[in-house]
Amino acid sequence: MSSVVSVLFTHPERVADDYKRLMELASWRDHLSGERELLLKLNLSWTKYFPACSSQPWQVDGVLKTLLEGPYTPDRVLPIENKTVVTDPVKGARHNLWFPVFEKYGCRFQPLTDVDWTVYKFKSKLLKLNDIFPEGIEIPSIYPGSDILHLPTVKTHGHSVTTGAVKNSFGGLLKEARHYAHKYIHEVLVDLLLMQKELHPNVFAVMDGTVAGDGAGPRTMVPKVKDVILASADSVAIDAVAAKLMGFDPMQIPYISMATDMGLGEGRVENIEIVGDDIAGVDFGFVTKRSFVIWGDQMLRIGPLRFLEKIALKSPLVVWAPFASNVYHDFFWYPTVGKKRIREFSKTPWGRLFSRYAGR
Repeated sequence: MSSVVSVLFTHPERVADDYKRLMELASWRDHLSGERELLLKLNLSWTKYFPACSSQPWQVDGVLKTLLEGPYTPDRVLPIENKTVVTDPVKGARHNLWFPVFEKYGCRFQPLTDVDWTVYKFKSKLLKLNDIFPEGIEIPSIYPGSDILHLPTVKTHGHSVTTGAVKNSFGGLLKEARHYAHKYIHEVLVDLLLMQKELHPNVFAVMDGTVAGDGAGPRTMVPKVKDVILASADSVAIDAVAAKLMGFDPMQIPYISMATDMGLGEGRVENIEIVGDDIAGVDFGFVTKRSFVIWGDQMLRIGPLRFLEKIALKSPLVVWAPFASNVYHDFFWYPTVGKKRIREFSKTPWGRLFSRYAGR
């Protein structure tokens, strides 16, 4: 068994130490030696804080603490995140309490909006992205030759069923127009694996499921305390184990199945070596649902309204889409349903830990 995924059940009072043990169980030093600059790719699904939506501050804390006790110095670890049509990386870093962690360890946050992007000619035959971006695929100039460590969370996703380490590269390797890729999301996720294979000597992932997201991910979810964390050098395998924990058959999720068939990772849980805590019989019982916004997007891309796709989503009129998404999420859902769920979360041990990071 070449694919190893470490899994631990943790608690707020020991989570930083558990992250260190988790990464050691996954033999992280065999993959991240400190010889090259390490890109720490955060996960920002919403500028606002919502439990399970984006990288948790204790996740960033535990990982940075472990890296800097090993071969890395603060100047060799670069936390990064990108802008989307509905997120702002600087505001998101502030609201998700990443900045206090960066300051604690002396690391500089680098929004990908402030780096050069360049067209990169990939040698691999990509499934869809060359067709979606015929003028060429622009990537951040700091990517080629750097190692990368992804910090996703355990959650569902209305487009891709679940989301994790593989999809976390979506926000770094593609610019704002990446919403064009939603129509072929599973093929695109496989393309991202092919692209990373060319760009990064090493890829590693550390996933937080202390509070996992059920339902209409990646934003309008029901946060559920599950106390679990995962790590692996195989992005497909860690996504497969997370999917299994959530209650899905990983090989029924197209991007995991395609990636496995193409030899880009291992999605068959029976072929993955799971180390750490016993997860036999664990089933969160999650169900993927579509938010109103994702439902509308799919109606236009693959549903009965697809005859309107070109004018609605691929013309100057496309500005309506991010505007509608922001209005729905930020001004309707978040103040009503979202804040109620956050209040419930704040009463949990993880909610109290979040408050401590906020200095409250």
